[in-house]
Amino acid sequence: MSKSKLEYIWLDGYKPTQNMRSKTKVEDNFSGKLEDCPIWSFDGSSTRQATGDSSDCLLKPVAIYPDPARKNGYLVMTEVLNPDGTPHVSNGRATIDDDDNDFWFGFEQEYFIMDRKTQLPLGFPVGGYPAPQGLYYCSVGGRNTHGRDLVEEHADMCIAAGLNFEGINQEVASGQWEFQLFAKGAKKAGDEIWVARYLLDRLTEKYGYYIEYHPKPLGKDMDWNGSGMHANFSNSTLRTCGSQEVYEKICEAFRPVVKEHIEVYGEFNDQRLTGEHETQSIDEFSYGISDRGASIRIPIITVEKGWKGWLEDRRPASNADPYKVAGRIVRTVKTAKV
Repeated sequence: MSKSKLEYIWLDGYKPTQNMRSKTKVEDNFSGKLEDCPIWSFDGSSTRQATGDSSDCLLKPVAIYPDPARKNGYLVMTEVLNPDGTPHVSNGRATIDDDDNDFWFGFEQEYFIMDRKTQLPLGFPVGGYPAPQGLYYCSVGGRNTHGRDLVEEHADMCIAAGLNFEGINQEVASGQWEFQLFAKGAKKAGDEIWVARYLLDRLTEKYGYYIEYHPKPLGKDMDWNGSGMHANFSNSTLRTCGSQEVYEKICEAFRPVVKEHIEVYGEFNDQRLTGEHETQSIDEFSYGISDRGASIRIPIITVEKGWKGWLEDRRPASNADPYKVAGRIVRTVKTAKV
């Protein structure tokens, strides 16, 4: 008889920024298939998802990946249900209207690696600051590059887990990095970002680090780029229309719902979306070709391919829930009259 460790991962009920939770279920002779992952339960009163007198919440498995750090281990992404089987109010995945996987998403997840002892980003001296941003972006060498061992190990783990991991690079601030993931299907894209975050956070436990997803961890007045989670997205219309007019109509569909997007684009995002450091102001909306200071960037490759491609929403913060971001983008694009 073989035994497998299934790590059930879910999002808690903290507001406005949810946290990952996980616990291990040991199964005998497990097949490795999603359909053989049983629904499980947890104490929702300990995660702000239930009261003590009615504390059980359900975990419904929605995606499974091999766990690269465990023998006979699996990572099981789940969504939270009420005891009657309906989606819990904290369940952002259930709000995504993309059952046919027409929407494709590529998320660019930025983050800071923090030293647990100093509570500062890697490369920051205690009581001072490193050299100004400029030489850190895509840098090579020990003077400007910090945390590569962790980042490389994380990339290997994501690939070994079967995630559609597309790349890594150091970002513009010391100790700031980014990874990219792509998926066909909005729900799958969210699943993969959360599992990649889980692997990254778990990995820091052995390094003496932690990951800071706050979009402006150094303070809103500091002259450093914040961290985002840029959302590159397309549907069949954007991939095939060949029309600048259609692209502009879809972009314009975002203008009247700026507030609704910002509400799910991450806590403290006002500190990042200032109109500086390659951002548009949180109170403004704009779009433009190859414009990294716009709310939505139209990639130059899309234009060069005859207006067939994708769009990039640059507003989501690094701590945003990819399920809620994708769900809101899908809803808005579907309102465009094209």
